[in-house]
Amino acid sequence: MKRRVLIGMIALAACMVGVNVARAANQAQEILAASDAVRNPARPFAVTVTLIEYRSGKQTDANTLTVYSKADNASGQYRSLIRFVAPQRDANKLMLKNGNDLWFYDPASQASIRLSPQQRLLGQASNGDVVTVNLAKDYKAELEGDEDFPDGERVMRHCHKLRLAAVSPDVTYHSVEMWVDTTSSRPVHARFFAESGRLLKKAYYRKFQPQLGRERPTEVVIIDGLDTGWVTVMRYSDYAWREVPDAWLQRDYLPRFKPE
Repeated sequence: MKRRVLIGMIALAACMVGVNVARAANQAQEILAASDAVRNPARPFAVTVTLIEYRSGKQTDANTLTVYSKADNASGQYRSLIRFVAPQRDANKLMLKNGNDLWFYDPASQASIRLSPQQRLLGQASNGDVVTVNLAKDYKAELEGDEDFPDGERVMRHCHKLRLAAVSPDVTYHSVEMWVDTTSSRPVHARFFAESGRLLKKAYYRKFQPQLGRERPTEVVIIDGLDTGWVTVMRYSDYAWREVPDAWLQRDYLPRFKPE
């Protein structure tokens, strides 16, 4: 009798451990999803993204893009069409993200080629950085604890610290560390890693302003993982609700796309 009771208690304890692990995993994923909602509007939208590259404090390059994004009803992940606006040599070139496929189209050659999200677009900004992404769809989150962490304006924030592991090999980064404000769900800081564990870059989310219904970061500062003097600033402006036709998000439509 005592043996059966002991076995029952052990089984109950194991069950409770399993429940607590599942609850912690769900909590981490919910924190990440709440942070996604701060970065990404829920309805189709357009935004202008300006990228500026600095080396040792001096500007060395820049470009401007218009991004049209909408969430896929089935997957919940965003599909995006990116139009190059400046410099003039790149004007009207296009980049398309549909699912995990990323394509580049050059109207001069009328050819579309497949890209890797990991390829650099400008400075420390990769192709995958400029498309709209719900991290909670591409990564499994683990809550490592809460801690105080300085934000991009050097203000100390009380944050959840998350460890993100990629759920498929074709996402932009193998793993990510992310700090999310415990009160506002704002993303504060992120560190992006290669499969080898090497730190690729660090990012600070800054200059939160009311945009499309809530305060969102309008600037992301990206710092190289090895050379801290190599910095890329991504600035977001001209947010607008915008219908994004499904036709725009098809590779075959790229040669016919005309911005309205």
